[in-house]
Amino acid sequence: MHLFFNSQKHSTFIFLKSQHMNYILFDGPSRNALLPFTYTRPVADIRIGILTIREKWEKYLGSTTTTLTEEYLQEKYPIVEMDENVMISASFLPNQALVEMIKNLQANQMIVHDEDVVAFYTQQSADAVDFDAYEALFFDDELLTVENTWDIFQKNDAAIRADFELLTTDEVSQPIPKTVQVLGEEHVFIEEGATLNFVTLNATSGPIYIGKNAEIMEGSVIRGPFALCEDAQVKMASKIYGATTVGPHCRVGGEVNNSVLMGYSNKGHDGFLGNAVLGEWCNIGADSNNSNLKNNYDEVRLWSYETEGFARTGLQFCGLMMGDHSKCGINTMFNTGTVIGVSTNVFGSGFPRNFVPSFSWGGASGFTTYLTKKAFETAKIVMSRRKIDFTDVDAAILEHVFELTKKYRKES
Repeated sequence: MHLFFNSQKHSTFIFLKSQHMNYILFDGPSRNALLPFTYTRPVADIRIGILTIREKWEKYLGSTTTTLTEEYLQEKYPIVEMDENVMISASFLPNQALVEMIKNLQANQMIVHDEDVVAFYTQQSADAVDFDAYEALFFDDELLTVENTWDIFQKNDAAIRADFELLTTDEVSQPIPKTVQVLGEEHVFIEEGATLNFVTLNATSGPIYIGKNAEIMEGSVIRGPFALCEDAQVKMASKIYGATTVGPHCRVGGEVNNSVLMGYSNKGHDGFLGNAVLGEWCNIGADSNNSNLKNNYDEVRLWSYETEGFARTGLQFCGLMMGDHSKCGINTMFNTGTVIGVSTNVFGSGFPRNFVPSFSWGGASGFTTYLTKKAFETAKIVMSRRKIDFTDVDAAILEHVFELTKKYRKES
């Protein structure tokens, strides 16, 4: 059976007494396979579909959750521990049958799926759990899991459909404006405050969700499954293929195919982004493109932080993975299966290599170290434009990531 807890002591446990069940989402064994995105967030705060994994669980459970994650993330994502806790592996996405099973868990019972522990009910600290003393309950139905970075875009179709049903059942959509050309209008849901005119929506291949106060500008053509989250924006004459998620406060333009932008990131201009995942606070320069298919149509290999080498993905289509706070200049070209770390700045002509470490500055002609002082100055300006503070806690997390990733940076 596979389970993973960080061996470091967690100093930010908060112990409370409560009559209600306390749910804690833990990172699980997939955490390192989900780097660079999990450098700056717990597994639970990855966005796939319309919602983050945490938001899905909280909606299904009807309860708030806290997180067991790496110690350096714990101040921003604290854990609340009570006398009785249900621990849930955040790599698993909820469905109704699984949630019912979790709600019926008794002390010292655990739910197992394909030898992986999905959830368990403990009356001890999570660090002291002995699974040999637990009764195993087996969940045999299919579950949607996020175990590799590429799962985020590859399973986004199924995740959008599940979230669409979760969010829109028994809810009433805003009317589709008369200027909008639409196919499959019963699969289009528009939240309050959203604006769209003179656009084309095709929801026959999957649902289209348009979030609160989101905007789709004129001339855009969108094919589902598609999610445009709260306060996000599609620029004029964009072409978007499913399954694509544009997270809260993101801006997208040009051509986008089967990609996930987690939040607060911009790809506002022409250029192609496909089979890609962008974290938060990323910016893609005008006319930048990523390749999502090798010229010889071979399987794509992707940098693995677990093996510190290039790993087989089993995929023919795989584009760009970009960690939080990373940017690229205009006309940047990314090769098939490129992994960009956190707080990296890529620019210049030619293809940069397929793995660019965190806090790198440069391009195809070579990289130098992007010092945290400079990176933080930029982060403060970028975040203040969206009226969000870059805090000391954010700085401490990024300082830790800088140290963790030092071994990958070889200046050239």
